[in-house]
Amino acid sequence: MRFRFHKILAFAGLALSLSMMFIPARTNAQDRPSRPEEIEWTWEVRPPHVDSKLPNVLLVGDSITRNYYPEVQRQLSHVANVYLMATSTSVGDPRLPHQLADFSTMEAVPFQVVHFNNGMHGWAYSEVEYQDAFPSFLAALHAIAPGASFIWATTTPVKVDAVPGPTNARVDARNSIALSFIKDAGISIDDQHGLMTRHSDQYGDTVHFKTAGAIIQGQQAAQSIRSSLQGDK
Repeated sequence: MRFRFHKILAFAGLALSLSMMFIPARTNAQDRPSRPEEIEWTWEVRPPHVDSKLPNVLLVGDSITRNYYPEVQRQLSHVANVYLMATSTSVGDPRLPHQLADFSTMEAVPFQVVHFNNGMHGWAYSEVEYQDAFPSFLAALHAIAPGASFIWATTTPVKVDAVPGPTNARVDARNSIALSFIKDAGISIDDQHGLMTRHSDQYGDTVHFKTAGAIIQGQQAAQSIRSSLQGDK
């Protein structure tokens, strides 16, 4: 518990310092209009039967996370109530913090662990804009789960580069940017990128993985969450 308390203080301190450092960048980013993709969506899932005796866990991500969410839910059955907030909205888009806040208001539950990723959408935003907006993304997550432990899931590689769109060079750049903030905040890492690099036979299309691949992802994500829950005891 003492270790977790120190982590919370460290994260809060970093969030405050980042907010001070990036006030001009955040303000400019929030003033810019969104750059929507052809299809924009959100996908929110709550447990069918919430057990008030169990901790609440939140997965934040996109369609990659949405695909492995069922396996995480299965792995953590009778261990945690697992929620999902998946969206095509990217870091850099001013809508993202509002979507997270709206989800939190709607669910109105405290989260003990937040497992999160954002990096496979929003290719109209440059990596500089992604970097400028990442502190506000962390601050928005901390605002909806101030007492939670956090786990960052690295963005997975793509099978085929798409220009304009996701390329492995840009995925690597975004992972590097995110990790610079994640490590400073002392946040745990679930290396989904490294995992799926070793399972390149599991692609179902150029970006997503087959059901078997999603199960592999969900098993690792669930293990990282289980370890975090055990560490909080």
